[in-house]
This record gives sequence, C-alpha cells and structure tokens, in this order.
Amino acid sequence: MQHLKTLLIFASALFIGCGAPQTDKFLSVGTAPPGGAFFVVGGAIAQVVNDHATWEVSAEATKGTQENIRRLSSGELDFALANAAISYFAVRGEGAWEQKQGIGAVMTLAPNVALFIAPQRAGVKTLRDLKGKRVAVGPSGAGFEYFLQPILNAHGVTYDDFTPLYNTQAGSVDMLADGAAAAAFLGGAVPTASITQACASQDIYFIPYDEQAKQRLFETYPFFFAATIPADTYRGQTQAYAGMNVGSMHLITRKSLSEDTVYKFTKTLYEHRAEVAKKHPAGKAINPKNIIRDTGTPFHPGAIKYFKEIGIWPN
Repeated sequence: MQHLKTLLIFASALFIGCGAPQTDKFLSVGTAPPGGAFFVVGGAIAQVVNDHATWEVSAEATKGTQENIRRLSSGELDFALANAAISYFAVRGEGAWEQKQGIGAVMTLAPNVALFIAPQRAGVKTLRDLKGKRVAVGPSGAGFEYFLQPILNAHGVTYDDFTPLYNTQAGSVDMLADGAAAAAFLGGAVPTASITQACASQDIYFIPYDEQAKQRLFETYPFFFAATIPADTYRGQTQAYAGMNVGSMHLITRKSLSEDTVYKFTKTLYEHRAEVAKKHPAGKAINPKNIIRDTGTPFHPGAIKYFKEIGIWPN
C-alpha cells in the first residue's frame, strides 16, 4: 500500500511538473563577430526578450550567417540573425549548400545597402571597369558571393575578370587608401561606418548600378530591392545614390522549434521593439510594414500565427 502511495505521489509530481510553466527554459540567439551590426542587434534582441519573457535568452557571438544557419539546422541554436540572400540559397540547398537547411524566417529587419566604391583617381566608373583590377570583395567565408555573384553576372562581370581580395570592411578601406585595391564592395545599414571612413580620407566615386541590370535582379531574386542613399550622407556625395538592398538582415529560427515558442518569442519582441531601437537604430525596422517583407525564406508558422493575430499578415 505504501509502495502504491509513493508511486501516486511521484506520478502526481511528474504530471504537475509537465504542466508547469517552463521558467527555466534557455534560448540562444546567434549573432556575428563583435564590431558589426549583427552583434549589437542580436544582443539587443536577446536582452529585450530575456527581460520580458520567462525564458533565459542569451546572445552568442558566431562567425555570422553561414555558421548561424548550419547551427540552427543542427539544433545548436534556437534563433539567429542572417543575411536574407544567403538564407534564400540555404533553404533551397543551392550554391555551396549541399542540402536544404531547416530554417524559417521570423522577421525581416534592416536593409543591407551595399555598393562598389573606388577612389576618384582609380578611374573605375562602371562595374565593367573592374575587369583586370584588384577588388576587395569582403571577408573570406562570410558568404558575400551569394549576393555579389548575381550582381556581377547581371553586369557582365565574373570573379574571373578581376583579382578578388578578401578582407573586412575596415581592411578594405585601408586597401583603397594605400592603393592595394582599385575598388571595394562595402555596405550595411545607412550610413555605413566603413564608407564614411573611406570618404573622410580621399575623394570617393560611388560606382552606379546599371538600371536594366537592377531590374533583372529584382525580377529574379526576392531579396534584392531598390534602396536610395540620400544626398550628402557621405562627404563628397552631392547627389542621391540609386542603390540596392542586397539582402536584408533578418531574424530566423530552426524549423524544428515549436510553433508556440516562436509565437511567444515573436510577440514579446514585437511588443517591446522600441527597446531594441534604443540599443541600435536597426531596431526601427521592426515595424508592421517591414517585418513581413518576403525575402524568399518561408516564415515559421509561429511567426505567421502572431502576424495574423495582429492583422498585418497578408490574406
């Protein structure tokens, strides 16, 4: 009889434990190396959700988008920031991705406005002028090729036409300054610190995109869309620059994460979005019009559920 009573008490405790709120739940948010917007914005998102939910949410510095996607797919991360262009190919198992990656979009965040710049003295006036030159194309392994190759191809240029130099944005600016590179591909949220730095030290030419090439990119890839850099954003830039968003920063999650968890995370983040904006200007992109923008990565059902609930998801 005593043995039966012990079993009943154990079963009751187990039942109560299963139904109790998971206040000790841990969630991780993958970001990127320190020094960039991903690191700051990811940390802000983790902190804000941590402050207003029952989970313990931590930000984890990573190598960036490609590592984040792989670790989400393997279940090592719960949420992460990523470049939408890289995610686009990852969910399709295209490019260097050998198989489809198990990720889903949660929110589309700040645009990544990127372009080629060159010192005026370099004489590079079009993307075709890159041929035969030494060109800084971003850090090795960062995945820039996922959006840079389509841009180049649309303008009749390939990596084989020039000597690609791999460096950070700050390193690329140094290469422009000492003549090691004739042009560099730089960008991010506007204004971008690296472009500001480049313009401060020498006269810089903003290499324009061909309008027909841009339209082809817009029609082919959902992660490309128009983005204008207002006049006088940078020293010497007297006219507005008709640029492109080459892959928004977006918040993604692993497909295997429960609908309820993603729903609550999305709800908490959206309701307290002003706190993210206080920590980084990119937080202003958490607004009803922008967060549901389709960049080619299907949204997680948990996020869709919340967006439908507040009436911003398209019917």
